[in-house]
Amino acid sequence: MLTRDTVIARNNVTLIGSGPVTLMFGHGFGCDQSMWQYLIEPLRDRFTLVLFDYVGSGRSQLSAYRQARYRSLEGYARDITEICATLDLNQVHFVGHSVSASIGLLAAVATPERFASQIMVCPSPCFLNMPPDYQGGFERADLEELVALMDRNYIGWANYLAPLVMGGQSPEALTDELSESFCSTDPLVAKTFAHATFFADYRHMLPRNLHPTLILQSQVDAMANETVGHYMQAHMPHSALRVLPSEGHCVHMTHPHLVLQEIEAWLDAQVI
Repeated sequence: MLTRDTVIARNNVTLIGSGPVTLMFGHGFGCDQSMWQYLIEPLRDRFTLVLFDYVGSGRSQLSAYRQARYRSLEGYARDITEICATLDLNQVHFVGHSVSASIGLLAAVATPERFASQIMVCPSPCFLNMPPDYQGGFERADLEELVALMDRNYIGWANYLAPLVMGGQSPEALTDELSESFCSTDPLVAKTFAHATFFADYRHMLPRNLHPTLILQSQVDAMANETVGHYMQAHMPHSALRVLPSEGHCVHMTHPHLVLQEIEAWLDAQVI
């Protein structure tokens, strides 16, 4: 049986602040909760912040990792629902980066009573091109080659992917930080998560959205182009799209002031 202490240890849950409104942050593929550090200080005085690492990421308990559970995003969504249940979190505003936007949507559909709204940062329900009506950005062969590179040269894979994700104009220190995060993840965990992230298609979940949702898309993003944001907004009820004047897939790191401005405006409108 899962207990509060068990789940906190398993997912390295961090609770910050004691405000009346709860924000829960879900990190992207190959990352951990430290990637949210640039938003924490401005938010901690107003909100209760819940940060965590998916099992297999960051400082989570690797011993709790089960490939059978985490070969699909539903397994990661269970991490979220179990954290919410054991900590008795309600009316949560879930902030999900990249693949965590889809994971958060799965969790919110499964346990809608726990959530108040969703904030999706550079989301993509499907990274694959699905012509003629959807351009996720990648051909299947390209993604298969990217995953194959993980087997041949794991460090080389991390050093190739990090600049692509971060964007060409991002500071070298941030690109290095992301590359180090990729490298620190167990290769089996990373490859399983990569398959679950890049080859999945969760577009069918968009119409099932029950909560007000803010989509933050970067104007230039090699991983999730602007048309993905427009597609999501058109197919997901209760959603609003903001295209940020930014480059890169990790705008919460490269342009935290823009993301912070949108989050605070969104929450102010939702809470009133």
